[in-house]
Amino acid sequence: MKRFYSALILCSLILTTPVWAWWGGGHDIMTQAAVKSLPDEVPEFFRNAGKMVAHCSYDPDLSKERGTPHARQAEYGEHYIDVELFGEHPIPDGREAHIQLCAELGFTPREVGTLPYALAEWTERLAFAFAEHRKWPDNPMIQYKCFLYAGFLAHYAQDMCQPLHLTIHFDGIRQEDGTRLHKGIHEKVDSAIEILGLDPMELTKAQHIEPVGDLMPAIIEQIKTGHSLVDDVYAIAEDWKNLKDPTPALVDFTNDQAREAVRWTASLYLTAWKLSEGIRLPGWLDRAKNDQ
Repeated sequence: MKRFYSALILCSLILTTPVWAWWGGGHDIMTQAAVKSLPDEVPEFFRNAGKMVAHCSYDPDLSKERGTPHARQAEYGEHYIDVELFGEHPIPDGREAHIQLCAELGFTPREVGTLPYALAEWTERLAFAFAEHRKWPDNPMIQYKCFLYAGFLAHYAQDMCQPLHLTIHFDGIRQEDGTRLHKGIHEKVDSAIEILGLDPMELTKAQHIEPVGDLMPAIIEQIKTGHSLVDDVYAIAEDWKNLKDPTPALVDFTNDQAREAVRWTASLYLTAWKLSEGIRLPGWLDRAKNDQ
């Protein structure tokens, strides 16, 4: 059985093709909702920039286009993490440790995916930009940078709430003969938020946004929660075939995941704002002088 499972993983890796995240419109909807869900302690300039941040949330997928091969190579693995490939090993708490573990297991980081590290890094970049805003609150260049960083953060946070981005069974359950049961399901799940036309304002209702404690443990816990829903996706596999006439189960699942993605994204925005308070800017940095 162990030999079969190893062969199954290898076959999955060999036949893996690029997968997309939630469709762009889905990221747009959820990012607008996440920004609108933020409490008043987050600066007003940011809380009023839902459309601008949503605009930037498309950019990680744009980097995967074939016309930009170097960006595509770097970006590809940032959108998923195949939990099963770790076996009994815990998910490493940093990119360097992840690279080392992948080497020990005989995989490349791209084969396993690097989503948690992309999300942690962009959350900390946003925290640093917020720290700059605290010191230079009227600097529009810093504000623009916050929007861009927040767009990248949103994209990865929301990918983490699509269960098929967390498993080797990303587009169908691979069978012993090499075929995939329910092949094509990935795009159906990714498109559901956009096709069902979920309303950003509806997704903000009854949201309770709190910052996370330790960033990486929270990200790993979110991955475990999302991975536990893979079976739920396949339990309604037949429902995904016709999004124009969605079943109540499909609508409920899509709404639940969209709301969770909004909550998770907003919680990381709030976390970045909280982290920014303790960031010490280097003495050589003088935005007031350099940005004139």
